[in-house]
Amino acid sequence: MKTPQHRHFASLIAVATLTFAAGCHKKAVPPPPPPPPAATSPSPTASITVTPDSINPGGSAVLAWKTTDATEISIDGIGTVNAYGTQNVSPTESTTYHLVARGSGGSTDATARLTVSAAAAPPQAAETMNEQIFEQNVKPAFFDYDSYEIRPDAQTILAQDASFLAAHPTLKVVIGGYCDDRGSAEYNLALGENRANAAKQALVNGGVSPDRVRTVSYGKEKQFCTQADEACYQQNRRAGFSLDQ
Repeated sequence: MKTPQHRHFASLIAVATLTFAAGCHKKAVPPPPPPPPAATSPSPTASITVTPDSINPGGSAVLAWKTTDATEISIDGIGTVNAYGTQNVSPTESTTYHLVARGSGGSTDATARLTVSAAAAPPQAAETMNEQIFEQNVKPAFFDYDSYEIRPDAQTILAQDASFLAAHPTLKVVIGGYCDDRGSAEYNLALGENRANAAKQALVNGGVSPDRVRTVSYGKEKQFCTQADEACYQQNRRAGFSLDQ
């Protein structure tokens, strides 16, 4: 005969057995799936060029640009522009064109430089020079008989001549080659040309631009002195200077 204690214990065992059996048949609930990654927008790209990249004052150039994945595009000094395009520009001074492109993926920028060359200086007006002042400062160079080599005394004179002409850069001169009356006319024309050219080279070496100097040979056609002695001959063997009007 079972006692009340035995019956109570048996009831507990039965309840426990049922609970365990129910737990063994229950399936585990899987965890929820992770959320999908957030969509990312591509970063904008931008480029800008100017052709040509250097102009003279008053000239023009073509500005060209291109962007991608941008919703807001602007160029400094021009304003809001389309995603791509071109525009003629004619600045009065050198300019850097700065393009900025913004979009949901961020922002980027690009630059192009246009150089405007300095205006050329206006040409200098030709200087008016008094013939007497010119002759006082630009002296003739003298030569030995049958020679067109520059003597030491002529080197000093031609250096002074070059210095004066360098200080008056708009003056142009004619160098005449002269000879005494000995020898043939043809020979003296060649000798006079050599003397004029030798004097010109001395001026050029002294800093005078060669395009300011013109030469001519007079040979023995123009005599400064007609006496038949060495002092007179020496006066005729020269490279003389005059203003080229």
